[in-house]
Amino acid sequence: MGNTRISIFILACVTLLSLVKALSPEPELGSARVVFQTSYGDIEFGFYPTVAPKTVDHIFKLVRLGGYNTNHFFRVDKGFVAQVADVASGRSAPMNEEQRKEAEKTIVGEFSDVKHVRGTLSMGRYEDPNSAQSSFSMLLGDAPHLDRQYAVFGKVTKGDETLRKLEEVPTRREGIFVMTLRWRAVKRRDLS
Repeated sequence: MGNTRISIFILACVTLLSLVKALSPEPELGSARVVFQTSYGDIEFGFYPTVAPKTVDHIFKLVRLGGYNTNHFFRVDKGFVAQVADVASGRSAPMNEEQRKEAEKTIVGEFSDVKHVRGTLSMGRYEDPNSAQSSFSMLLGDAPHLDRQYAVFGKVTKGDETLRKLEEVPTRREGIFVMTLRWRAVKRRDLS
């Protein structure tokens, strides 16, 4: 009888630990914050360096180099994503050699169990899972079909009201994309 109680207790503990892990909070944000200044308002975001360290290093380096300055959101799909254009092709200003070299790097897909929910930052890529460069999305809604398919590297920490304004931008459907009719420049302000 005593062994049965111990076995049940151990099974209950294992079940409880599994449940706690499944319901565990999102990963811890690093201390670095970046602010994108748009004509609709500011969007501040933080990074998950323990979840996607190579992606975080790459994006943060592009920010420090000014790679996202004069870039734009090329895709706004209400309830789904606001997608920042690739640095190499989305800027309205010329790039220097260091910016170009970093912008053209491809990053290995750092897929994780972090869920794609509103405010998540997720890398854009082509069909090849290791083809991410510098385009990324800010999720405007939950998108579980992206989980473990696209690298989550951070989240919006301030500026949800700006995301709501972006969702109201006039768009046109172009293939599978919902493209903005007018794009808005993005500047960056590094808070770290």
